[in-house]
Amino acid sequence: MQRNRWRWLCLALMGAALAVFGAGCGDDEEGGGGTPKADVKKFPAGTTLGKIQQEGVITIGVKYDVPPFGFKNPQSNKVEGFDVDLGQAVADALGVKPKFIEAVSDNRIPFLKDGTADLILSTMTINAERVGEIGFSDPYYIARGRVLVKDDSDIKGVADLAGKGVCTALGSTYEENLKKQAPKAELKLVDSYSECLELIQNGAVEAVSTDDVILTGMIIQDDSLKLVGEELTQEPYGAGIKKGDKQMVDFVNEVFSAYKQDGRWPKAYDRWVGRYTGQKAQPPTISVEEGVKLTQ
Repeated sequence: MQRNRWRWLCLALMGAALAVFGAGCGDDEEGGGGTPKADVKKFPAGTTLGKIQQEGVITIGVKYDVPPFGFKNPQSNKVEGFDVDLGQAVADALGVKPKFIEAVSDNRIPFLKDGTADLILSTMTINAERVGEIGFSDPYYIARGRVLVKDDSDIKGVADLAGKGVCTALGSTYEENLKKQAPKAELKLVDSYSECLELIQNGAVEAVSTDDVILTGMIIQDDSLKLVGEELTQEPYGAGIKKGDKQMVDFVNEVFSAYKQDGRWPKAYDRWVGRYTGQKAQPPTISVEEGVKLTQ
């Protein structure tokens, strides 16, 4: 465990250094976008975006324990990652500062409904059930569902999970997916994925199932873990937005479209994901409706 903590600290420091380098190319400390202030579009007072501009802050819910998408750097105590960079880009385009708050899987939608957050960027899959409750941006990333086990495990995939303890997050899509794909697994539902990591490390569960990028973050922290089996699902990530707020949806889609087209998306991917997986990726170009179809 001590070796793993030191390894994670070193990786976090590397990430912090890259984030600082990126910030030097823009006009904000997080390095998320760098939209020149002269190019910021002003929105009418009384609208959602107008109020945010008047207050000078946009509150964005992100994960604090899911490297490489959203994690709190133990050195700087700041949240960093792919989702955080996207949130910074939205704030830059509005000409405001981002306020990042922790949004775990189970409170993301409530935070939008009660106004705790203006925007959610928290590895949230677009699916039909959620589209009925909140608004979404078009997909900005597509993850794949996988299974994580220890190196010496005899589990080879989802078919071997019967009778095994399997951890996933309360309120995640895997809560239902695992009940369908591994009905005899013994599910352990927790609030945060850091708890799943602890449970598999101490032997309380034998597997963790969630998105591949989240599981990659666990392997970054503990190289005695590995991914097994085929892809279980496709998980299109979207920014969560309060239901009916078309102005916010349109604006975020404009920001994400520019982010994908001007080279920032592949740079963020290489910084936070590709450096660990060794793989290249292109940004998704599908709509919310097409994203919903991927999860059906």
